[in-house]
Amino acid sequence: MPVLAVLTPEDGLAGAIMPLGFAAAMGTALVIDLDPSGPRYPGPASLADLVADGPRRIDLVPQRRGPAVLRNGGVSYDDAARVVAALTAGWPNVVLRLPPVAAPSVEARFVPVHVAYPGNLFPAPGRPAVIQMTDRRRPVTDAGVILPPPRPTTWRALARGTIPPPDRWIRSCRRVWEFPWTR
Repeated sequence: MPVLAVLTPEDGLAGAIMPLGFAAAMGTALVIDLDPSGPRYPGPASLADLVADGPRRIDLVPQRRGPAVLRNGGVSYDDAARVVAALTAGWPNVVLRLPPVAAPSVEARFVPVHVAYPGNLFPAPGRPAVIQMTDRRRPVTDAGVILPPPRPTTWRALARGTIPPPDRWIRSCRRVWEFPWTR
């Protein structure tokens, strides 16, 4: 069960959408939001609900092919660690969405994401990262995985909780799972 811990400190929109793309690239995967102030992803339950009520058997394994998302609901990672461990044990692929500040230490491959804005508004990270291009210019670094600019319709569909049609950006996200990330 591969587990990625995704951190996107520079961009809230990319931080909300990119974990969904990483999950969609794998077919069946679960995104777990570990940020108590995270996005209001659609879905019937939250991580806070599972912590309060305990996870059910149907929560612990995929019920259908495709990505699933578990919004946070306001619970800390310390309080949710046991539930997160149970979920990661049952799902074939898991993406942990980390908060942009004070990210918890988790058992996962650490995946920093850097959005390469025109003008190099933010410096490139000094270690391997996912480099999300925003235009077609040459990337600022070759260290890590470089993703092409996404189609707006792809990110819009992911934000609405729907699976976009086959797409070059989502296919490229599969490389994130293949890269040898370390903490």
